[in-house]
Amino acid sequence: MPERVSKPSALPNLSLGTVITIGTFDGVHVGHQDLLARVVERATARSLPSLLVTFLPHPLEIVNPTAAPLLLSTTEEKLECIAESGLDYVAVLPFTSALAALDPTEFVERILLERFCLQELVIGYDHGFGRGRAGDVKVLRELGERHDFTVAVVEAISVDGLPVSSSAIRRAVSYGDLASAQRLLGRRYAFIGRVGHGNERGRLLGFPTLNIALPSQRKLLPPPGVYAVFVQSALGSFGGMMNLGPRPTFGDATLSLEVHLFDAGGDWYGAPVRVEFVQRLRETMRFESPDALVAQLRADERAARAALTQVEA
Repeated sequence: MPERVSKPSALPNLSLGTVITIGTFDGVHVGHQDLLARVVERATARSLPSLLVTFLPHPLEIVNPTAAPLLLSTTEEKLECIAESGLDYVAVLPFTSALAALDPTEFVERILLERFCLQELVIGYDHGFGRGRAGDVKVLRELGERHDFTVAVVEAISVDGLPVSSSAIRRAVSYGDLASAQRLLGRRYAFIGRVGHGNERGRLLGFPTLNIALPSQRKLLPPPGVYAVFVQSALGSFGGMMNLGPRPTFGDATLSLEVHLFDAGGDWYGAPVRVEFVQRLRETMRFESPDALVAQLRADERAARAALTQVEA
């Protein structure tokens, strides 16, 4: 096991040193974005590559599984957001019990220095790493003096007077507070999934839907209900409405993600799509008949179109 956590990096062009930040970066929120911008800025000033060292799975899934949170971003979603930062490299380390057992000194020496040629470390003010999260700013600065690397500490970003954190965004999403989640993320809350085959009941009702499968059951979703959404795909960008949750009118208690797109056609099966939550329209409801459901879906469409016209895609 020790060999796995200390093997040389496969990344190119690191021999002269790197500017690194470390963390889970779940959600890649506005605080993360600020931190990444500072890493890129420092790396550019020093003519060195910029690097994010992150982990898969979330460290708590290994260290304390019962406390592991549902995720704001899957690995694919996280990497998509990070790609917009201008960062040169991302190293996704498998978070294993062997990695968790490293103390801060071992982590810095065997991972950041030996594998990734650390010259400057940029971290958040409350960052902790290594066994028991014992590697705080004080420890890092002592290690920096010993191994000749610098440590830059970035203060918290606040929105509406409160520090931005992944935990705060999880609370907002869990309660369906999409507006707060959007302010803290700097973008609408979203998920990426792949279109699969459903029972085509929506088509029979006059509201054909994309049945979307999540790539991970650990993805956090807002409460069940009907939502106005934007969908981004290789086929274009479209507005629509989504049912998130069961289909009680038909006695189906299975969680589903069904999106009816407005003014769109084509073959979507197997296509990856990004679904952005815009507004919650109503709770999931049981209707006495398919006709009553269709009448409500027509009202939902009017409400969704009105909501989407008030925001930019």
